[in-house]
Parts: sequence; C-alpha cells; structure tokens
Amino acid sequence: MTETFSNSTVFVVDDDPSVRKSLRRLITAAGWTVETFASADEFLEGTPPHRPSCLVLDVRLPGLNGLDLQERLAQSKSEMPIIFITGHGDIPMSVRAMQAGAIDFLPKPFEDTALLDAIARGIEHDRTHRGEQQRLKTIRARVQSLTPREHEVFDLVVTGLLNKQVADQLDISEKTAKVHRARVMQKMRAESIAELVKLSQLLQDQTSRG
Repeated sequence: MTETFSNSTVFVVDDDPSVRKSLRRLITAAGWTVETFASADEFLEGTPPHRPSCLVLDVRLPGLNGLDLQERLAQSKSEMPIIFITGHGDIPMSVRAMQAGAIDFLPKPFEDTALLDAIARGIEHDRTHRGEQQRLKTIRARVQSLTPREHEVFDLVVTGLLNKQVADQLDISEKTAKVHRARVMQKMRAESIAELVKLSQLLQDQTSRG
C-alpha cells in the first residue's frame, strides 16, 4: 500500500457471513483496515469514522436496505463514499444509487480488481474531502479572529476596492484603512490580494453548497 491509502478504513455491510468473510480477507490483503456489519442498523450503531473511509454496501439487507441506508447517511450529512454490491440489482436501482452519489454499483459476482479499484477511488475521494473541510475550518477560524472593522475591510478589499475606496466606504482615513488591510492580510495569512480573494471565494462556495 502507498501512503496515500494507509490509515484508512473500509466498512462492509452484507447479511451473508461468507461474503463478509471473503471481503474482509480480500480488502485486508490489499492493506486497508476492515470493519464488517450484518445489517444497516448495526452499522448505524457504530461511531462515525475520524479518518478516510468508504462503505461497501449490499443493496438487499434485512430491515433497512442499502438504498435506504444511503439516504439515511445523506440526511445526517455524512459524505462517506459508498460502493454498492448486489446479486439482485437492476438498472433503475443502479441509477438511483449513482444519482445519489455512489462511487460504483457492482453486480455479484464481480472481479476483485473492480472492487479494489472502486475502494481506492472512494478512499481518495474521502481523503480529499476531509482535507478540504479541514482547510475551510482553518479559514473560518482566521475570519473569526478579525475584529468587526477588519471584517468590513476584508469584505470590501476582496471586491477589488483600493485603500482610498475602502476608506470612503467606511468613512475612515486612507491611512486607517491601510492599517486595517495589513492586519487582515496578516490574520488571514494571505501573501497577496489574489490569495485573499481565493480564501473568500472558498468560503462563499462552501456556503452556497449548503
């Protein structure tokens, strides 16, 4: 295993003990940590993972089925990548799963490499997402460190206004506007206005996505 896929967990939910056993053996041999569950309810009782992970999920399960579990996870704001496996799948079912964000939909029997490739994509997707979320958390903390006036200056500077224009907007001197701008740059750890604008855009994009 490369460092990219180390320290990751693959969750397997399938009601067939023999399938769980074979998948555990296969996935463990590939270098990932594996946790298996016999039902969706059993999986939901567990603790959400704090490291990159993905879910290998059978569609047909006793009680809550795989598609219902996918919907339940989405409602809880979980973005864990899901790979569906099924011996009784059909096109509408696969379309529903993929439209809801599944990484892949594999009919049984499937090639080992197909599953391992899907898992690798799922883990990398989750790793990237977690990295982005951590970066956003850091940026938000920097924004919260700004004083109310600095926040006003920040909002104006990222629109492209110069110090004099910012000063006019806030009814302060140009010198004061310049001082506030320098503090904003320092607190946001931005080396340039372009970088400051990029940080602002990242926050706006996240807000627009809900």
